[in-house]
Amino acid sequence: MAADTATAGTGPAPRTRTRPLPRTSRSARRHTPGRPRRSVLLTVLTSIVVLYSLVPLAWLVINACKTQPKLLDSFGLWFSGRFALWDNIRETLTYNDHIFVRWLLNTLLYVVLGAGGATFLAVLGGYGVAKFDFAGRRAVFAVVIGAVAVPSAALAVPTFLMFSKMGLTNTPWAVIIPSLISPFGLYLMWVFAAEAIPDELLEAARMDGSGELRTFFRISLPLLAPGIVTVLLFTTVATWNNYFLPLIMIKNPDWYPLTIGLNSWNAQAATAGGQPVFNLVITGSLLTIVPLIAAFLLLQRYWQSGLAAGSVKE
Repeated sequence: MAADTATAGTGPAPRTRTRPLPRTSRSARRHTPGRPRRSVLLTVLTSIVVLYSLVPLAWLVINACKTQPKLLDSFGLWFSGRFALWDNIRETLTYNDHIFVRWLLNTLLYVVLGAGGATFLAVLGGYGVAKFDFAGRRAVFAVVIGAVAVPSAALAVPTFLMFSKMGLTNTPWAVIIPSLISPFGLYLMWVFAAEAIPDELLEAARMDGSGELRTFFRISLPLLAPGIVTVLLFTTVATWNNYFLPLIMIKNPDWYPLTIGLNSWNAQAATAGGQPVFNLVITGSLLTIVPLIAAFLLLQRYWQSGLAAGSVKE
């Protein structure tokens, strides 16, 4: 009897039905928590944007290495003939009694005074509107938003008429003074100051006896550094690439910025007896964008943090 029981206990276990695991899609099996999903459409669109941005730059670099005859009888996206980049740079800097260097110094003057002044005023205005309560604050907000929506080209002709009455046309002030106003920079600093500077920090500084100017320069200004760099880059690019305002304000070639000067070189080929200098126009355009690229690369960590300010709520 015991033997039968032992034999029965050691026999094969009864079979039980197991339910099959639910099938999961291939995309669900590939995705793991914490890892972003791959999007083919997003990859294609990003590649198109990258090509759209880099192909003109590659064309500019390649053609700046060609001589004037090779520009007209060779494929634009590949090198041809001898490497003439250094000769083109030297000729660009020395052509027409070093006028390109004069245009470069004019552009730096407009950027330092115009973009620098616009950044300074935007910092003061944005900080004041963000951290002080005063009568008419809503009206200021409406004016700033409305000014951002108005294109600068629409104000160019009224500005020219006003400066003409004041006798400031054909002078550097006709470009510098309008560049001092940056509604977008003011709005950006307004938003950044409201998020970057806690009100409790300002109240603590005032309770310790710190004046408003000392609080601004010693406490608030370091916290505003990413936003200041971001606004400075935007105003610098806008002033550096400004074309329409100097076109109607400046008639003396000695006060041209780079944009107007290079356009005058490009128009030489269409004038009677004019000498085409397309190789100098292309090389000058390449030299023009180098400072902007260097500024963005050197200040990248500042302006990226400035653009992301206020995007995450704690």
